[in-house]
Amino acid sequence: MMAGALLAAGQARRFGADKRQARLPDGRTLLEASAEAFIGRLGPLALVLPEDDAFGLELCGRLGLQPLACRLNRGGIGHSLACAAAWALGLPDCRGLVLGLADMPAVRPHTVSQVAAALAHGQLVLPCYQGRAGHPRGLPADCLPGLLDLRGDAGARDILDWNGALRLELDDPGVLLDIDQPEDLTKLV
Repeated sequence: MMAGALLAAGQARRFGADKRQARLPDGRTLLEASAEAFIGRLGPLALVLPEDDAFGLELCGRLGLQPLACRLNRGGIGHSLACAAAWALGLPDCRGLVLGLADMPAVRPHTVSQVAAALAHGQLVLPCYQGRAGHPRGLPADCLPGLLDLRGDAGARDILDWNGALRLELDDPGVLLDIDQPEDLTKLV
């Protein structure tokens, strides 16, 4: 079984507000749109959140996601990755983790399915659009223990050899589009 996790515990400093709650043209929030691409395409799906996150907890309840409170979220993405890895390693029969970012609402649902299917081969999976690597990424279970000690701004690229990853060329520009600033929302129209 392939599990999924969306990292949603960041500070969104460049956005100037909680970008996860920003409304998209279709009325959904950024976080809701990002999560919906994953729902029903994997085994268990978790949302890595800051502690005491009422918005994130409400969304988890409504969409049937597993909330993972990341106590050290202010320390950087490394803590969120460690939290997601620990959760996935605790799941029985978990063969891999499809790891997404909460600020990427344009990823197509079929892309998540394709990353999960490619992950069944037991190697790292990089979704690409026109040769450029993006997200969500696939991590086989044997890579997850290496993420447990991540802290601060250290990401998975600091410890995993992505050069040997399976590069999955997809017709999905959403794998490259992340929302960092309010003006980035116009790219979704």
